[in-house]
Amino acid sequence: MAEPHATTPTAPSEQPNLSEPVVRVLIPLALDTAYDYRVPASLAVSPGTIVEVPLGRRKVVGVAWGEAEGGVAPEKLKDVAAVRDVPPMSGALRSLIDWVADYTLAPRGAVLRMAMSVPDALEPPAARHGFVLGSHRPPKLSPARARVLAAIADMPAMSAADLAREAGVGVSVIKGLASAGALIEAPLSRSGPPTAPNPAHPGQTLTPDQAIAAADLVKKTSAGGFSVALLDGVTGSGKTEVYFEAVAAALKAGRQALVLVPEISLTPQWIERFRARFGVAPAAWHSELGAKLRRETWRGVALGERPVVVGARSALFLPFPKLGLIVVDEEHDQAFKQEDGVIYQARDMAVVRARLEPCPIVLSSATPSLETLANVERGRYARLALPDRHGDAALPAVQAIDLRREAPPRGAWLSATLRTALRETMAAGEQALLFLNRRGYAPLTLCRACGHRLGCPNCSTWLVEHRLAGRLTCHHCGYGTALPEACPACGALGKLAACGPGVERLAEEVSALFPERRLALATSDTITTPGEANNLVQRIASHEVDLIIGTQIIAKGHHFPMLTLVGVVDADLGLAGGDLRAAERTFQLLQQVAGRAGRAERPGRVLLQTYMPTHPVITALMSGERDRFLAAEGEARREHGLPPFGRLAAVIVSSPHEAEAGRVAQTLARTARGDREAAKIEVLGPAPAPLALLRGRYRQRLLFKAGKDIRLQPHLRRWLALVPRSSRVTLQVDIDPYSFL
Repeated sequence: MAEPHATTPTAPSEQPNLSEPVVRVLIPLALDTAYDYRVPASLAVSPGTIVEVPLGRRKVVGVAWGEAEGGVAPEKLKDVAAVRDVPPMSGALRSLIDWVADYTLAPRGAVLRMAMSVPDALEPPAARHGFVLGSHRPPKLSPARARVLAAIADMPAMSAADLAREAGVGVSVIKGLASAGALIEAPLSRSGPPTAPNPAHPGQTLTPDQAIAAADLVKKTSAGGFSVALLDGVTGSGKTEVYFEAVAAALKAGRQALVLVPEISLTPQWIERFRARFGVAPAAWHSELGAKLRRETWRGVALGERPVVVGARSALFLPFPKLGLIVVDEEHDQAFKQEDGVIYQARDMAVVRARLEPCPIVLSSATPSLETLANVERGRYARLALPDRHGDAALPAVQAIDLRREAPPRGAWLSATLRTALRETMAAGEQALLFLNRRGYAPLTLCRACGHRLGCPNCSTWLVEHRLAGRLTCHHCGYGTALPEACPACGALGKLAACGPGVERLAEEVSALFPERRLALATSDTITTPGEANNLVQRIASHEVDLIIGTQIIAKGHHFPMLTLVGVVDADLGLAGGDLRAAERTFQLLQQVAGRAGRAERPGRVLLQTYMPTHPVITALMSGERDRFLAAEGEARREHGLPPFGRLAAVIVSSPHEAEAGRVAQTLARTARGDREAAKIEVLGPAPAPLALLRGRYRQRLLFKAGKDIRLQPHLRRWLALVPRSSRVTLQVDIDPYSFL
């Protein structure tokens, strides 16, 4: 894997000083090896220093990882070229990178790349120039020019844009005065750090239960040191206000705080709540940030100028120099699992980072994961309970609609009971939410003449119709095409039919039923940025919307006082298939979406349309017996040795050639089964993955199952090294898999 030019011999005129120290440098590339470099006497390099080094014929940025291990002849060493003007990477973050790489079997350089995701931030800020008043004054001044000179008189340097705005002129007037010598260039002073959140800013009055939980978290945060607490509270119980007290304690101690959230759509309303509590907004970190703000935020975190960050899972790898608290909000959410590149579970890695810092971590949820509950049961995590909603709000009543007895009209998806409830709710001036976790118009398009189904040419999946965009789209690889007029198989015209509902088709039905009502779609197709999410939240909160139709993007974290009815159009969606977490995940999602109803003084109700009203998930939602359901689910997992009571690892073997993928997968399986050192590890497969073709690559899947006392990684590392394969074959390792596609 190493690039051979990292240690080429020095030229005769560049004979090395053999007394100069040598360091290992890890480079943010998909490499597992750190390379040895000599440190010239003119440079100060210690572990964590960000350096520039030669690699082959180019120069790259890396991190000094420690003392050299030796083994490279001194005359073959190359020099560290430069040291970047940025704080060194902390020992805790370097240890996290090593730990994640070892646990996930990812190259260390690939993990490092996640911590150095903003290369521009490694450069010092570029000098900015503006203008001050010059000594030359033109004999004749237009009114516009006169206003500019009056505005800049006795003022420090101002940018052209600011000066033009102040004087009410165009930038061309500024440039003309500069050309005439009336204005001269001068450096702009660097703006100071943003206003820090104020921990003494008054917050909401806490209930007795909230106060007890907050006091526990404040005590742990003030004391420092590693601890894990599950903040387990029903939807609407005020968990956010409780952990805000821990954030305040971290700020009072001069430390930084990181809050991880699963969806960027959650951040706008969360940020407003933060602003109300602390007086200013925190720094945000997610994929939609512009390049300039991303650079400023990364550098501000590294310099300790950003005390609080709220962000998606990638924020876990930001370079905090004094991290004093981590919060994982909605800790159960599947979005914390990264499924490509370095495959990791951000919640679990956040616990690791907290241990390495060391600092407290809070896992917050109304529907905790079985993994977290198992750790509570073992005594590894503390549990803080918030059993009641804040204020006078009560949990909504949940009712199942048995679609076997009350089928919707042909070609429709809403039962009579749900239609009546919608009508009554909106007539009372209240809001309703229809939840269907399926994007687009229809999940399948087929020909009624020959039965042909329109599938993706790159994946073994159907194309989803997005009627608003006029496209058929694959949700796995992004392939898209216009909806054809004729069947591509038999050529029949007008025979292509949409099958099943998506949110767009549901909106079409609702618009016909309630043409006078104001509808809003909330999906990842219609909400792609935090700004769009904030706009929708504001419209709902100001009652500019009567009925929301949405996917899981609207299911969690939002507070809408006038929303009193939630209708789940297909409560069975997600229960089918071989996913070991299907029931748990469906329960969590439906419980979260149900929690949107009745969060203020108005009572809420939830209607679940289902063909399986006696399914344990449905009965648990109706009875409110969450703990009994999760205990039964956990017992079933324990009985079969499945996570969190056993270990699983998945390996996907993929290749452009189906036979080659199968051959390598079979070799890996034989290697594992023939290893006497791993007799207690069960090898399942190989078999074609459920998505047997993805992005043009054929996929074979293996599962490795073991008891909790067995580490799978050393065995997998050994087996993978023994399997011969061409460069066309990719082996993707997923420790603790969540997706079984």
